[in-house]
Amino acid sequence: MGGMTQTQTSARATRHLVYVPGVHDRAPATARQPLMVVAADKTEIGPLAAIATAVAFQSGAQILMEGDPAEHLFRINSGVVKVYRALADGRCQITGFLLPGDFLGLAPEDTYVSGAIAVGPVTVSRFSRKKVEQLVAVSPLVARLLIRRACSELFAAQDQMLLLGRKTATERVASFLIQIGRRTAGDHIELPMTRTDIADYLGLTIETVSRTLTQLRQDGVIDVHRAKIQLLQRAELEVRAEAA
Repeated sequence: MGGMTQTQTSARATRHLVYVPGVHDRAPATARQPLMVVAADKTEIGPLAAIATAVAFQSGAQILMEGDPAEHLFRINSGVVKVYRALADGRCQITGFLLPGDFLGLAPEDTYVSGAIAVGPVTVSRFSRKKVEQLVAVSPLVARLLIRRACSELFAAQDQMLLLGRKTATERVASFLIQIGRRTAGDHIELPMTRTDIADYLGLTIETVSRTLTQLRQDGVIDVHRAKIQLLQRAELEVRAEAA
């Protein structure tokens, strides 16, 4: 795979919308980390709102780089973000897709453990890590939010290990659609990520993902219109996610 380029930018902590351009030229591969994390409710995000800076990223922008100083925490407000881990030889592994309400950038030490790229236009709330740590010391709501985040990632990682270790191709694709569907209203979901990214995340080939989606469509379980998918039989899809 090719190397990754990044337009390095910085934005002062002001309250206006800041556009941060960036590009990437490689597609990360197989996933082993959580797809979704628990979304924060409005009550819990309240204390953080006072220290938030609104930032917008263009499609393909590098939101953060693995190994960079972990100076900020992000909450996704709109769009989709793909998270990845890099190997020493330059290869990458997609470790998750984050949706609105998810948090990005929590790190156990002083550097980010993952990189993140915008899949299409993305807006986030950015928080200074130091200020978040100060809030944790005085706000049980913020402390509980971060604990929930960590617990959610742990449980999701266990689910992902099961998916990659034991599930068939049909079960993996069905599980992916169910997970996305649970985070969106109604039975219409949109997948802005590429088929390559989905295949990498699920540990499958592009051909297998496309073939499985076609089979689900032919069986009347879903309907597919490019990046938009309608869940016609959600109950049946859940059955196939557990036992194809």
